[in-house]
Amino acid sequence: MTYPDQPLDLLVVAPHPDDAEISVAGIILQSLSLGMRVGVVELTDGEPTPHGTIERRQMETAASTKVLGLTWRGQLNLPNRRLENSLAARRALAGVFRETRPQMILAPYWDDAHPDHVAASALCDAARFWSKLSRSDLPGTPFHPPHIYYYWSIHLRIHPQPKCVVDVSPYMEQKLDAIRCYESQLEGRSPEFPTLLDDIRDRARYWGWSIGAAYGEPLASREELRITDLRQIG
Repeated sequence: MTYPDQPLDLLVVAPHPDDAEISVAGIILQSLSLGMRVGVVELTDGEPTPHGTIERRQMETAASTKVLGLTWRGQLNLPNRRLENSLAARRALAGVFRETRPQMILAPYWDDAHPDHVAASALCDAARFWSKLSRSDLPGTPFHPPHIYYYWSIHLRIHPQPKCVVDVSPYMEQKLDAIRCYESQLEGRSPEFPTLLDDIRDRARYWGWSIGAAYGEPLASREELRITDLRQIG
């Protein structure tokens, strides 16, 4: 895997191709518009799926990457449907953190119906800790990503309380364009309302409503958020 020549500001860890787009494409687009260096690393290739192939998913991911304008994208090729917070997986992801040196990690929320998403959340926590270890055989030099936040998945119908909601109103249509690139994952779904894209838009609309905006994307945190100026609120 080829790494970026400069550290990333934001790295999204996605269990499968399309998870980053569905969950936080708005945040990705907003961050890029602010001049931040943004990357995505998929833990698996997402296959098998009913209408996908490895080659097709790669082309779809490349198309979505172009729509988003990402700084960097990589894939670890860990086993789909059998993802585990194993020592080998932890080492691989910690290596990515040390090589990309992100200031902020976005990881899957820890409570979900999809076992890969639950494993990915725990894996991100463990790899973040491992990334700072000295006297190890990990690639790169020790680095501890300063911040980690967790994005919502779509497989469990729960309503956790977010730590914050990001206004992504200007980027909603581009987000949907990025998701549309994954045609294999849209095939075979009912065309009747509400479609998958309807669901994604409406969830973003709900979170936007919660902060008085058109569209929003929520993030969770196990730790408190630091505010140095009250003007940062609202």
